Amino acid sequence: MLHNRIIQFLVLFISGLVFLSGIKWGFRLSDYVIPSLNDIITTAKNVYIPYSRDMLETIIIAIAGHMISICMACSIGIIGRLTHWIGDLIKAGAYHVQAYPVVAIAPIIFILFGDGLFPRLLITAMICYFPLLLTFVGIFTEPVENVEHFYKSTQMLNRILEIKIRAFEHLQKILTVIEGSATLAMVGTIVAEFLSAESGIGYRISIALSQSDMAKVLVALFMIGLSTALYLTFLEKIGSTIQKRLSKS
Repeated sequence: MLHNRIIQFLVLFISGLVFLSGIKWGFRLSDYVIPSLNDIITTAKNVYIPYSRDMLETIIIAIAGHMISICMACSIGIIGRLTHWIGDLIKAGAYHVQAYPVVAIAPIIFILFGDGLFPRLLITAMICYFPLLLTFVGIFTEPVENVEHFYKSTQMLNRILEIKIRAFEHLQKILTVIEGSATLAMVGTIVAEFLSAESGIGYRISIALSQSDMAKVLVALFMIGLSTALYLTFLEKIGSTIQKRLSKS
């Protein structure tokens, strides 16, 4: 599972490098615009240690924000199912708030809270929160007639049991959405660091762009892709373990 993810990432990354090289040679661009392979390797050797520290910080914030958004979305989804009018209000509010790009709201967050850890966590959680919320609300409001019918006939069905049944029957969908939102968490963290931060891999990318140093940007993108692949593999492993245990029980 892990090696498949890494191989897929390497294939995509190398394909991107080949595409950039084709543009470079096709339009006869200089190394200043698109660096050569030797320049990229040399830059990677020079910035590997500081970029690794920043990447570790970024992935920790991304994971923390992702976990916060999962807990919030699940909790609010359950509350929305237990009370119908709250569920309708949450769904309507989520659609309206999601219409505003987080990038547009981010400056307000930084003005209110500064450029520390909290605004980065908040932006990360916001970016992956709404897809998770809409999924949980949709799952918890979708009946599983063939299972719920038995409990209704025996008068054992209550709203808590109803939520458990629906979560179990749609477990694969829940795990898929959680894995998909992991990439959004990484994007949110990098966007927050890019806009206003003094550390993290997003901050490194913003500095490299201000210096027009494409080699540093490519090194940062390589680390981001590799870290995301590792995190997704970790989530897939947890998901498969949960499914195996539930199927046995």
